[in-house]
Amino acid sequence: MKEDLARAILSQIREDELVAMCCDVVNIPSPTGEELEMGGYMRRALEEIGLSVSRQEVEEGRANVVGLWEGEGNGKSLMFNGHMDTSNTGREEFLTGIGYKPRAMVKNGLIYGLGIYNMKGALVCYTQAVKALKRAGVKLEGELMIAAVVGEIEKTQWSDEFVGREFRGYGVGTHHLVNHGVLPDMCILGEPTDLQLVLGHYGTVWVRLSVHGHYVHTGFTRGKQDLSSVFRMKEILPAIYDWIAAWEKKATYDGLPGVVNVGCIRGGFPWRVSRTPERTDVFLDVRVPPTMPLKEVRVAVKKLVLELRKKHPDYGVEYETFVSVPGAEISKDHPLVKTVEACHHKVLGTPAKHATVLWDSDASVMARFGIDTLNYGPSSGPRDAEGEKVAIETLLNTTKIYALAAAEICGDHG
Repeated sequence: MKEDLARAILSQIREDELVAMCCDVVNIPSPTGEELEMGGYMRRALEEIGLSVSRQEVEEGRANVVGLWEGEGNGKSLMFNGHMDTSNTGREEFLTGIGYKPRAMVKNGLIYGLGIYNMKGALVCYTQAVKALKRAGVKLEGELMIAAVVGEIEKTQWSDEFVGREFRGYGVGTHHLVNHGVLPDMCILGEPTDLQLVLGHYGTVWVRLSVHGHYVHTGFTRGKQDLSSVFRMKEILPAIYDWIAAWEKKATYDGLPGVVNVGCIRGGFPWRVSRTPERTDVFLDVRVPPTMPLKEVRVAVKKLVLELRKKHPDYGVEYETFVSVPGAEISKDHPLVKTVEACHHKVLGTPAKHATVLWDSDASVMARFGIDTLNYGPSSGPRDAEGEKVAIETLLNTTKIYALAAAEICGDHG
């Protein structure tokens, strides 16, 4: 890219407009299933910068918003993709930090508020980057898209108890996006990576393991505690943790071990502890390297279940898998990676770092549709009790990098 064009693009990025939009989007509560108002805001914002905007209704009250800048030729197509739902609802009483609430605060060069790094800040950076390109008079050969999607956050419906739109996450919006014809050549996901290039991330399989026991009043449990499903779960947990240790060793990727989280144990009735629970469950989040078929989890869990049934034939051991999301990776030599690296260095003056992460993203969905995707976005260091916050300088630098990268990939280089 010519130096004078790069300077013209960067000169069109306005800090006051970026900060104002960040505050706007944080102030719109949008937990999973409640993205409607946020979608309306993004639609207006994309229309105002001159994009052709379409709306994809994923279900009643939830819609993706897609803005398109169609170039003048048949160049490369790049999508900026970001989810509108937030990691938390903002209503959790135990999360007291200002960054866990849908109320923006600007303090000491930082913007605080729910969603600012996961990932409304990236949606703002995309919008301001495209606005700068338009102001600078950039001509595109290819296509540039901004997709604001619903339902990315890691959550799912389960059983008859946890149902409804608030539990439909894990990429439901981006699944709808690509299933309905939005298929760019490549994609940037502005997940909170601290401006590191995430070249690979794990996938996951969620598993329920259960044991059964007798259902009986406390008055009839003397001498029969070993028949309780709670007691039986205690008996099989050591074998489960041994399995976890073995799996984490097997799931090594990029020189690092895998991880399994014991995310939930359920059994009994808080409103009626005078009864023993008929069933007690343990739920596992099994992280899977992008190079490993997900079915290996099913095979390994089934082996564990068969061993537990053999050792404890009266326990009624059962299992189910109820989430399966592959990992994703992109080559360090991919043109998108090389372009973002170069733009990062130009803006920040330092080489970009690479990372592998255990969290999942919509790159998983993109990869299954042949769309090469890079996770690269703004955040500000380790998570703490204050909640979400990002430095304004980081957001400005991210916007600059996105703008230069888009101009390089989609621009007219003739």
